Amino acid sequence: MSTHPLELARPFFEEIADRATEFESQGHVSQDLVDRIADTGLYRICNPVEYGGLAATPGEFAEVVEYVASADASSAWVMFIGNSAAFSIADLSGDLGKALSDDRSAYVAGVFAPMGRATRTTQNGVEGFVLNGRWQWGSGSPNCKYLTAGAFIKTDDGSLETLPNGAPRHCSFLIRRDELELLDTWQVSGLKGTGSTDFQVEDLFLPADRMIATEARRTDQAIFRFPYFGFLAIGIAAVALGIAKASLDHVIELASAKKPQGSSKSLAQRPAVQIKIARAQARLRAARLFVFDAIDNCWRDAQDESEPSVESRVDLRLSLTHAVHACAEIVTDLYTLAGGSSVYSKSPLQRHFRDVHVATQHMMVNESSLELTGRILLRQETKVSQL
Repeated sequence: MSTHPLELARPFFEEIADRATEFESQGHVSQDLVDRIADTGLYRICNPVEYGGLAATPGEFAEVVEYVASADASSAWVMFIGNSAAFSIADLSGDLGKALSDDRSAYVAGVFAPMGRATRTTQNGVEGFVLNGRWQWGSGSPNCKYLTAGAFIKTDDGSLETLPNGAPRHCSFLIRRDELELLDTWQVSGLKGTGSTDFQVEDLFLPADRMIATEARRTDQAIFRFPYFGFLAIGIAAVALGIAKASLDHVIELASAKKPQGSSKSLAQRPAVQIKIARAQARLRAARLFVFDAIDNCWRDAQDESEPSVESRVDLRLSLTHAVHACAEIVTDLYTLAGGSSVYSKSPLQRHFRDVHVATQHMMVNESSLELTGRILLRQETKVSQL
C-alpha cells in the first residue's frame, strides 16, 4: 500500500464536519458521501487487495476512524461497521465473491448476532436456505448494497444444527438491500446518524453461495488471524477517542474567549480550568497509547503466522474497553466545564456527550467485557472465544 488511508480520508473531513447535523436529523449518513468514500476503499481499509481492500494494518484502520470521528462520530461509526463487515467478502465463494471483491463501491454492513433462523431447502433445482429473522443495531443499513445477518440453521425436526463440540452452528447470510425491510426503530439519544435501525426478512430464499460459515474463518493472511471481536471493538474505541479529541479541542478554543458571568477572567485564565484541561489531555493520551500499543502487539502476533496469544487479546480488549469509558468520562467533564453553552444545539459538545455515551453501551466494550478480561487476569476458567 503506497498511500496511508489517512491521506484518503483528509479530503472528506471538512465536508463531514459541515454535514454532521444533516446526518443526525435524517438518521443516516447521506448516500452521496457514502458512495464517494466507498470508491476510495475506506470501507475496506484492512481487506487484502484481492478482496477490494487497501491492505492496511489494524492500527492504520484505528487512526482513520479516530480522525473521521473527530469530525462526526456517526460517519466514523458507519465507516468502522463497513470495514468489519467487509471481511465477509473473503469468505464468499464463486462468482459472487469475485464480483464483490471487484466492486469497491459496494458498501457492506451487517449484524453478527444470530438473530435469524435458516432452513435448508431446494427451489427450482437450486440448493439454498429459507431465512427468517429480525436483527437489531443494523448500523449503516440504509446505505448498504448488502447486509450480512447472523443466524442458526434449523433441522427438519426443528432443532438446531450443531458443530462437533455441540455448539449451535452460527452462520451469516448475505442479503441484498432490496430483499429486506428496514424498520423505523432508530429513535435514540446519540449516534443518530448511524442508521442503526432494525431490519427483517420473512421466508427469504437465498442460494447456498450466500451463506458464510463463521466457524471456518480463513487464517491464510495475518488480517484474518487478527481477533475479529477485537477488530470490532477497535472501531468503537477509535470513535470514542475521536469524540474526546474533538471535545478537548473545542473547549480549549472556547476557554480563551468565554468569561463566566460575573468574572473578568476567561475560562483559560482560571487555575481550576487549567488543571482540568491538563488532566483531560493526560487521560486521553494515556488511553490512546494503551490502545495503539495493544493493537501493535496483537498485530505482531498475527503476523507470526499463528493466532494471537490470549495475553495479547486480553490486553487488546481491555485497552479498548478502558478507552471508551475513559473518553466518556473526559467528554462529560468537558461538557460540564464549558457551562451552559454546552446545552445549545449549535454547540458540538452536546452531540459529543450524547454520542460517546451511546458508544459505551455496545456489548463489545460494556461491563461484560471487563468481566471477561478480569476473569482471565484472575486465572479463572474462562471461554476465550469472545476475545
